[in-house]
Amino acid sequence: MNRYVSIESVGKTFETKKGDFVALAGIDLQIAKGEFVSLIGHSGCGKSTLLNLVAGLIKPTGGTILLAGKHIGGPGTDRGVVFQNHSLLPWLTCFENVHLAVERVFESDRKQRTHAALELVGLSHAEHKYPHEISGGMKQRVGIARALAIEPKVLLLDEPFGALDALTRATLQDELMRIVATTGATVLLVTHDVDEAVLLSDRVVMMTNGPAATIGQVLAVDLPRPRARLALAHDPRFMELRASVLEFLYEKQAQKKLKVA
Repeated sequence: MNRYVSIESVGKTFETKKGDFVALAGIDLQIAKGEFVSLIGHSGCGKSTLLNLVAGLIKPTGGTILLAGKHIGGPGTDRGVVFQNHSLLPWLTCFENVHLAVERVFESDRKQRTHAALELVGLSHAEHKYPHEISGGMKQRVGIARALAIEPKVLLLDEPFGALDALTRATLQDELMRIVATTGATVLLVTHDVDEAVLLSDRVVMMTNGPAATIGQVLAVDLPRPRARLALAHDPRFMELRASVLEFLYEKQAQKKLKVA
């Protein structure tokens, strides 16, 4: 595998009032260029912690993380991050929110890059609207446009559709598949949604329960692309892959919880 993102023996321990808390231990994961990988697991398993480590927002206690052969030592424009909270500045228009990121990275063609990013997510018609004038789904599209506008090597998504209603979520999942197919982006997604993970991903990385969470199983999703949601709804292979994730989450990890208790 082309080790575009390489997570090597990574661990993360947090200092708390009750003592050290080992959130992650012995994480080894390689992501190829252009690959879409999802992290899934129960709450508290360290999914977002691992994504934040790749984002450079926190530093590992042990191990190393490389992107394109270079050590990740902090945040950088080679990684675009989208969180569940869109974090748009309310006093700026959609265009201005995206342009703010662009002007920090590029010295030329800033307006053109901003227009192109908003067009990519289907929001050219809403460029001059303010966040309070658009829907939650549109706000997340602006967040994705802002992340893509800086042309990152890796797109990091932390439950970007978690706060949306089911229909909007489905629409944005389809949009994300289209965007990734168009841009060839390398993506790491944190999700609680089994169907979302299987639908979008090339591989689903299943995390064990914390503390000292690690990778319990990696599932290769061998469904052909492009993927059509309605066609997959009754596809035997999709159902089989979905069942494998559910079995890990709700049988193997549930049994582990009982043993610990």
